[in-house]
Amino acid sequence: MNTSALFSLKGRTALITGGSRGIGRMIAAGFLAQGATVYITARKAMACDQTAMELSALGKCVSLPIDVSTVEGAKALAEAYSQHESSLDILVNNAGAAWAAPLDEFPESGWDKVVDLNLKTPFFLTQALAPLLRKAASANGGAKPAKVINIASIDGVSVNPMETYSYAASKAGLIHLTRRMALRLIEDNIVVTAIAPGAFASDMNKDARDHGDAVASRIPARRVGTDEDIAGAAIYLASRAGDYVVGSTLVVDGGVTHAR
Repeated sequence: MNTSALFSLKGRTALITGGSRGIGRMIAAGFLAQGATVYITARKAMACDQTAMELSALGKCVSLPIDVSTVEGAKALAEAYSQHESSLDILVNNAGAAWAAPLDEFPESGWDKVVDLNLKTPFFLTQALAPLLRKAASANGGAKPAKVINIASIDGVSVNPMETYSYAASKAGLIHLTRRMALRLIEDNIVVTAIAPGAFASDMNKDARDHGDAVASRIPARRVGTDEDIAGAAIYLASRAGDYVVGSTLVVDGGVTHAR
């Protein structure tokens, strides 16, 4: 058994939504370190451009700033990417949003914004990029399947005490959508999986970012996640090592889900 290139992404292209910060940036850095060419997208052009410039120290990282919260935005991103590459090896659906409010006050706007970006966008962006993913999946006789990795959350697996109704529903839906998409796309040699992260320091998880010690005290592993933790999980699924993992969701949370 030759394991020397088991986790290598050399020669592969990746597109990561929400790649300018947080978990998206962590995954982008990990992919670059493993030899991939990485395209990142985010709604804010300045932040996206800045991150791409900083990550370019690790390898080729290109900024494609587009708002993918609508079907039109997803199609625009697919078109923008196709101006650079003729195929796509790895798509990471990471862009997401959250909203918290008491049940009696929860607004429709907070529902629609979160569900559209967290659940609708991964489906329609994958749909828009399917021709490029199929092209990558058929290259070299189909020796290397294309990959789609959906970034879900442990809040879609177990219940968070916060009143984040649309977030929890969207992430649970994304986990099941991953299974349904996986069964269809494996027919095209495209492997679909998901990651359910726990506490990682980011602008979305300000508690883990600003109160890491307090958050860590509630985690069985006694720490919040690091860049290497989430990058390692994504590299595993994106590389040859994860080719036989189809439709599953990898929980990366230091044991929180089991403790709940």
